[in-house]
Amino acid sequence: MKHTRIVVAHYGGPDALQVLEEECPEPKPGEVRVRVLAAGVALPDVLAREGVHPETPPVPFTPGWDLVGVADRLGAGVSGIEPGQIVAAMPISGAYAEFVCLPQLELVPVPSGLDPAEAVSLVLNYVTAYQMMHRSAKVGSGQRALIHGAAGGVGTALLQLGRLAGLRMYGTCSSRGASVVSGLGGIPIDYRHPDFVEEIHRLTGDGVDVVFDPIGGSHLWDSRKALRPGGKVVGYGLSTSLRGEGLTSSRPGRRQRFRGTAVFALYIAGGWLLPGRKRVIPYSIQTLKRLKPALFRQDLIALLDLLQQQKIKPLIAQRFPLAEARRAHELLGKGGVTGKIVLVCNGASPEPAAP
Repeated sequence: MKHTRIVVAHYGGPDALQVLEEECPEPKPGEVRVRVLAAGVALPDVLAREGVHPETPPVPFTPGWDLVGVADRLGAGVSGIEPGQIVAAMPISGAYAEFVCLPQLELVPVPSGLDPAEAVSLVLNYVTAYQMMHRSAKVGSGQRALIHGAAGGVGTALLQLGRLAGLRMYGTCSSRGASVVSGLGGIPIDYRHPDFVEEIHRLTGDGVDVVFDPIGGSHLWDSRKALRPGGKVVGYGLSTSLRGEGLTSSRPGRRQRFRGTAVFALYIAGGWLLPGRKRVIPYSIQTLKRLKPALFRQDLIALLDLLQQQKIKPLIAQRFPLAEARRAHELLGKGGVTGKIVLVCNGASPEPAAP
């Protein structure tokens, strides 16, 4: 049986994505073949395509950090999963395919009846938001939070989870995203504002308790200035550092992270040594998942429960058929996307089902 798989043929722009038709993979012992219903499209996929993300595989490779699908065929020794069961996984690469074989331990059961596109939004974006909020920052009700990129996939997740946690929230965004941010309980701040730190202090007086910063580089230090004493900046994603401040060499695919890591270490040390007790702490979903896989599983199950209870509602920016992955990357690359872009396949509806 044939299936479709997307590959990055060479590091570069969206044209590096190619559509392959090939034989379906067969599961090895301990693996489950999953028929993918939805795969998330995220900035790490774009950075891997460009060859600059720390998790970038050698070319050719299939991108895709997160997926939701149906257990299709069980390899030898697999038990506790039934064919036809809905599952989620974060393989980091490989999700842009109609079928993918994954170790059983990577699979998390998904309650039936959920929209696969909404469920896949939880795997990377909402787990990132949930762990930064509750495991890194350890937020408390009534605290203030500044969320950079608040209208994006992780930003909207932070807003929804922050509202559940009782936070007072401020979010940098474009003018287009302002209504989304305010609708999710945040006070929008135009990201082009000449000085978001000044604006935060104007709005709050003494600053915020936590800043969630996906930009990295010198922006982390600006975010630190928005803190009140004892506050924390949680740095994640670090898109500026990856693309332009030394995490890679000029040769695509060469991942020289030493300078970027050293700069981050200086910010972390400065947070401890300088007065004001304003900390800068790093967050990496893949690192925490590798060190403490049980926490990833526990947090994703908790989020799936919140989705089933309709306490959270992921914003889907657009759904593309799998074969149109290039268009999805082009859209994400333009910036200003509100919510999550999702690839759908294997009969999953390109549009949400009617309520």
